[in-house]
Amino acid sequence: MTLRQDIKPALWSPSPVAWETAPGLVAYPEAVARMEREAEEIARGRAPERVWLLEHPPLYTAGSSAKESDLVVPARFPVFKTGRGGQYTYHGPGQRVAYVMLDLKRRGTDVRAFVAGLEQWLIEALALLGVEGERREDRVGVWVRTPNGEAKIAAIGIRLRHWVSFHGISLNVAPDLSHFDGIVPCGVRDHGVTSLTGLGLATTMAEADQALKTAFAGIFGPTR
Repeated sequence: MTLRQDIKPALWSPSPVAWETAPGLVAYPEAVARMEREAEEIARGRAPERVWLLEHPPLYTAGSSAKESDLVVPARFPVFKTGRGGQYTYHGPGQRVAYVMLDLKRRGTDVRAFVAGLEQWLIEALALLGVEGERREDRVGVWVRTPNGEAKIAAIGIRLRHWVSFHGISLNVAPDLSHFDGIVPCGVRDHGVTSLTGLGLATTMAEADQALKTAFAGIFGPTR
């Protein structure tokens, strides 16, 4: 499925978005604290919009709709409650997290269009890597077809404050997929989780990052 053609112009902005990649693993509380600071500065017009790429140590996060029963193994990894939308998700090494801090006052103030844009960004990045990603009307995120049925390869969870987004997306490049067993990922019990490695691809994190950067520009505008 492709994004409605009227969504892209609404989301696109000519102002360059700062693009940053963190080295090593970033602790979750540190990342959230920085996102909140950045979002406030962007809302006040004192900082550029930003996409921050990073990896976390193994952890689970609980979104605003998380159900306690979906935390299957509570003691496996640290669990952080977070203000983003969605349910339980996993972050860890080998998964590219992109925290997206964009000012939606410049981009149409249409939250549904913004989420659709994030999905399309992932779909187009996956296409550059040779993978056909798909969206589902009843499930947020990006899905792929596998010999064992469809599986989720990328998740989306955002929060808005003063119309500035934070949190964002995660793409499974080469994480340990067994780490997802401690939760019901995003509350979906009937489908699995996969990664680029799980699909048989030897994609590096640098290659995934380049695909994300290229696809982002076509939907949201230039980066710097």
